[in-house]
Amino acid sequence: MERVVLVTGASSGVGLALCQRLLEEDGRIHLCIACRNTQKNEDTRDLILASHPAAQVSTVEVDLGNLASVLRVARELRCRFQRLDFVYLNAGIMPNPHVNFKALWHGLLTGKVLHMLTTAEGIMTQTDRLNGDGLQEVFTTNLFSHFMLVRQLEPLLCSNEKPARLIWTSSSNARESAFSLSDFQHAKGQESYSSSKYATDLTSVVLNRRFNKQGLYSSVVCPGLVMSNMTYRILPVFLWKLLMPIMWLIRFFAKTYTLTPYNGAEAHVWLFKQKPEYLDPLVKYHSCTSGLGKSYVEPRKMEVDEEIAEKFYQKLLELEKQTLERYSDLLD
Repeated sequence: MERVVLVTGASSGVGLALCQRLLEEDGRIHLCIACRNTQKNEDTRDLILASHPAAQVSTVEVDLGNLASVLRVARELRCRFQRLDFVYLNAGIMPNPHVNFKALWHGLLTGKVLHMLTTAEGIMTQTDRLNGDGLQEVFTTNLFSHFMLVRQLEPLLCSNEKPARLIWTSSSNARESAFSLSDFQHAKGQESYSSSKYATDLTSVVLNRRFNKQGLYSSVVCPGLVMSNMTYRILPVFLWKLLMPIMWLIRFFAKTYTLTPYNGAEAHVWLFKQKPEYLDPLVKYHSCTSGLGKSYVEPRKMEVDEEIAEKFYQKLLELEKQTLERYSDLLD
């Protein structure tokens, strides 16, 4: 039987490039794309089928900023499929990004500018807000909704004949300094994106510890710096156009400047071809591109405290319990 692959955030950027690249790797897969609304789903499906007319592509509608929507789509997927082989947890948001030019100038004077440009450490802030569920929007969309989705899809992921895979889109911007157990939704800070991505790394570590014996494996990837809708919101488009020659030059020194969604999906596709039993659960797989444009994958050990990871996972379980009590009418 064909492998079933679910991709969230499939309508643009790395998600769309990933869908197209997966079909190039294996045209027999059943690709299920998850987008926010019907129109996005139809447009994305048409775009994929235009280059892969024989592909099996289905759609599900889910708003990852809305937990009721997540529970509904999980129920739909349980009815539609008997199993899932790959779930790419790729959707994410970075609302109202701001560049701290003062910090950038300081980095230039202190020789740390290359590190800052490749990780956005100290120069990128966001303004978050509460969503309709009373939770921080970035935390919910980037992590908690995906966590809820995975938990609701356990019957399709565990105890299959072959291992099932979770592949999370993390970031080099995932930093422990932006994350706090006492404020794991990052309500008080201005680096909600970084916090949510570090929380993603923590979650993946614990999922492996708990579910590997049931045939479910989790990995995290970093797509590098990709020019996508999310990136273009950071600065005006005309400024990005002026900066592009400089960014191509920087790529000779910063291999994480993948720049195109196709290059950014390199690690996602590489993991598609690996046996999960041989992967290190404490490694993040980075998409990289050489100065001459050659794409490759670089494994890097994650700086995660496994004790904190376990404590955070318990907090996720508590929040999940509250959510399920609130939306009990949406459960089977």
